[in-house]
Amino acid sequence: MAVGSVLPLYNKRSGWWMLRRVFRSREKVLIFLLCLTFLFICIGPIFFLPDLRGGISTKVDHVYKVYKQMQKAGPELILPPPPRESGEELVGIRKHEGVYHNGGNSNQHNDIHLSDDKQRLLEKINNDEELRHMRVIEKPVVLTVSATPANKQNAAAQIDESIRLEKKEAGGGGGGHEENEIKVGYHGAENKGSGMVVQGGEDADPVARERREKVKEMVLHAWRGYKTYAWGKNELRPISKRGHTAGIFGRQDMGATIVDALDTLYIMGLTEEFNEGRTWVQYHLDFNQLRSEMSVFETNIRFVGGLLTVYALTGDPLFRDRALHIARKLLPAFDTPTGIPYALINVGNGIAKNYAWASGGSSILSEFGTLHLEFKYLSDISGDPVFREKVMRIRDVIRKTERPGGLYPNYMNPKTGKWGQRHTSVGALGDSFYEYLIKAYVQSNGKDIVAKEMYEEAIDGITKRLVLKSHSGLTYLAESKFDRLEHKMDHLACFSGGMYAMGAKSIQNENSKTHMEIAEGLANTCHESYARTPTGLGPESFRFTEGIEARALKSSEKYYILRPEVIESWFYMWRYTKDQKYRDWAWAAVMALEKYCRVEAGFSGIQNVYMENPQKDDVQQSFIFAETFKYLYLIFSDDSLISLDEWVFNTEAHPLPIEGKNSFYRKSQGK
Repeated sequence: MAVGSVLPLYNKRSGWWMLRRVFRSREKVLIFLLCLTFLFICIGPIFFLPDLRGGISTKVDHVYKVYKQMQKAGPELILPPPPRESGEELVGIRKHEGVYHNGGNSNQHNDIHLSDDKQRLLEKINNDEELRHMRVIEKPVVLTVSATPANKQNAAAQIDESIRLEKKEAGGGGGGHEENEIKVGYHGAENKGSGMVVQGGEDADPVARERREKVKEMVLHAWRGYKTYAWGKNELRPISKRGHTAGIFGRQDMGATIVDALDTLYIMGLTEEFNEGRTWVQYHLDFNQLRSEMSVFETNIRFVGGLLTVYALTGDPLFRDRALHIARKLLPAFDTPTGIPYALINVGNGIAKNYAWASGGSSILSEFGTLHLEFKYLSDISGDPVFREKVMRIRDVIRKTERPGGLYPNYMNPKTGKWGQRHTSVGALGDSFYEYLIKAYVQSNGKDIVAKEMYEEAIDGITKRLVLKSHSGLTYLAESKFDRLEHKMDHLACFSGGMYAMGAKSIQNENSKTHMEIAEGLANTCHESYARTPTGLGPESFRFTEGIEARALKSSEKYYILRPEVIESWFYMWRYTKDQKYRDWAWAAVMALEKYCRVEAGFSGIQNVYMENPQKDDVQQSFIFAETFKYLYLIFSDDSLISLDEWVFNTEAHPLPIEGKNSFYRKSQGK
């Protein structure tokens, strides 16, 4: 027998070579693909899923994070905001206060007043450190009476020390004077016997007194709801009974409602509530803790303006020093080639920017044009000229820039000083710029001639181009977009009745009679926007067409968020004309607020003023204290209470003293 037949020999016909002959080419390809897929499934996640690289401990930690994040998100998921219609434009900045306020991106809800809950939820999920220590449902925070006096004093001392250091770094600003030191427990006793009526002021009419008491009761109801469920938060969700923070306030709790409400509480003689607010300001209002973006405009009119008013009313230096503390945090926003400030600032790092949607990143007229009253007064009472210099530079840039068609566009590029798109409005985006021109003249006791001239030129262009009458004779303010008129008027623009009346009374000339007639017409039209709804409350915007007058057309225009502008106009018309209809209209608004906006824990806006049973938006805006309630209270008070001969209201209705006519102006030494 041959050897080869007994022992198997290795040759090219044996081993792996034989396997190659067994499988066909197609089968080889399939096997290769299966092996490749197996390797990808087993090894791929290591490279494509970073969270798996850290081993089991990292995975467990990640699961723990997700679990805690879901816990924190619980309240947001259980109580989501009312759904919005697609295409609804609610981008935030406020005119003043506003929604759209102002223009917008239909796919993005940055509404200043109706906060974007989705964004808030994302922010909470990203804040891992905070989530580790939170419960599923947060317990409402009430005034911290349990804190020891020593702890509270230490907290106040830390804030005071940081403010003193800021004064020193800023070059003094009066910081070396004894009068600038915060006096704990100071209550402004020096105001007694001054002759200025800032409390009391009951009207001789018993009906007016009764109605005024009702407004005070509404304030107490709203305040107690906020104190119980949202103390220290920016605003209250009175239905959900939890805190609310709109985008303009950043992401942190800065007590916007407390600061906005302080002067109203003081004027109404609500001493206990006022002292609660003062205590919070002393121990907790510290902008050094902020690390997120805030609206320069909103921070100025609400925080700086509110604190300046309470300082004027009480003489308590706590409020002046807090106002200085906050205003200095805003100054980096003015560091532009033109001095026109950016709209947003992160007070933690000083980085400022504009809204991306605002005409190529422009600044907004109603924002950079609404700083003058507060900054000028702040320089006068502190001795620090920087604030006055900032607003005077803004005014100088505006004056020197040519106006297309004699109208001020709503946007200006802070780098070039050139106007943005040609859109002019006395409503959102433009409104309070014009308001502050006439009010700067009034605040100066007639000495600010430049403000007077700018107002006269601006109001002349508006009167000729934008003041129109409907088919039935209703006076309204249109908007100009690229030289074409849009026959729409914002609720925000309803302040203009009061502005026209103030101009007619403050500047006596050949136009005064005409301007007073326009004021009466605008106040009446805005009343019609209320009267033509089942709720008796007016929409966010209303239009004038061949078939419709003073009514909203779009669903995104039909909401009411406790806005004050219509009532504001009636307040001025009552003070100037004494026509009883303005008090009657104001009382009708009180009853409408009671019926459709009052809930167990406060007051809420509504989503459709044309529905008999409208859905509520679950937000109690801070300006309901600063403006809506204050104007209603003053309408039913004697004219001596916060007299228009002695005070001028900022755009958030915080009254500031008129220089030379009001002993509460309180100029600093050497001014």
